[in-house]
Amino acid sequence: MAMTDVLNAEDIKKAVGAFSAAESFNYKKFFEMVGLKKKSPEDVKKVFHILDKDRSGFIEEEELKFVLKGFTPEGRDLSDKETKALLAAGDKDGDGKIGAE
Repeated sequence: MAMTDVLNAEDIKKAVGAFSAAESFNYKKFFEMVGLKKKSPEDVKKVFHILDKDRSGFIEEEELKFVLKGFTPEGRDLSDKETKALLAAGDKDGDGKIGAE
């Protein structure tokens, strides 16, 4: 499954482009721009599974670094600071990874 099976390609392009500068990533704005906020829980889980490259059932810090590339190959890598901020926001139980829930 491709990201464009769940999300609009133009929305992805605009969102990734909006955060192309280093240290500019804002996960709340990004997820809103790509349309995830309007998607069903099932669609959000589909996106999660696309981003879970190692199929572990979790998105770990190493996978988060490349989250923008998970939406489009043109995406940049997140900085360590951006990656840690995203992990902190999504890691509800403090185990260092983000689950599908």
